[in-house]
Amino acid sequence: MSHIHDYAKLLDDAAHFAHEVEQFDTDNRLSLDDAYAIQAASLARRAERGETRVGVKMGFTSRAKMIQMGLSDVIWGRLTSGMQIEEGTSIDFKRYVHPRVEPEIAFILKKPLEGNVTGPQALAAVEAIAPAIEIIDSRYKDFKFTLPEVIADNASSSGFVIGAWHSPHVDFSNLGLAMSINGRTVQVGSTAALLGHPLRSLVAAARLSAAAGEPLQAGWIVMAGGATPAEYIQPGQYVSVEMESLGRVGFHV
Repeated sequence: MSHIHDYAKLLDDAAHFAHEVEQFDTDNRLSLDDAYAIQAASLARRAERGETRVGVKMGFTSRAKMIQMGLSDVIWGRLTSGMQIEEGTSIDFKRYVHPRVEPEIAFILKKPLEGNVTGPQALAAVEAIAPAIEIIDSRYKDFKFTLPEVIADNASSSGFVIGAWHSPHVDFSNLGLAMSINGRTVQVGSTAALLGHPLRSLVAAARLSAAAGEPLQAGWIVMAGGATPAEYIQPGQYVSVEMESLGRVGFHV
């Protein structure tokens, strides 16, 4: 297990001190179980610094991306209090290596959700939904990594911004959205890009987190995954997402 903790320290230090690292699995020796073990050990170091667990993020929720990566399932990462950014505030660019942003939809749960659940069961556990932005920031040099490497790196999760919460009874299966930087639209898409329906992402989150012995808890946030390709950000920018029926969310760099 020593290599698990060595890699966990490497990636946690890279995230904590905002510096890039070289890939360490170019010969494809790491299993996915190893990768998730590294992720868990890395996030445990955050907990030791006082961060608390606040939810889960889903990755590779686009069918095209899953095919590209040779996957039959999505991947997931852990969200902590240290990653949450208040809507409308500013982030310090120096805290990141080479950050990008993705438009997402977020769920907040009103009760635990565990194991193999149906879509209606998952929806019944949702307190509210909101437009959101995820800041992703691979710690690997040049944003290049293998599948186990990106899982080990907490699925590139670095920060998230949540807009106003709304009733989950809004039909959110196919909401149009636009992501803008300094008022210029850079990506347009729909929530339907998330496995055909964002609720399927929540169902997957319940299954995968329970399998890891960390079932979804009341009050946790689930980020459903990127609805469009990611965009790099730079200092001096204002990033925003406008989502049909759910309004706007944004932050300054």
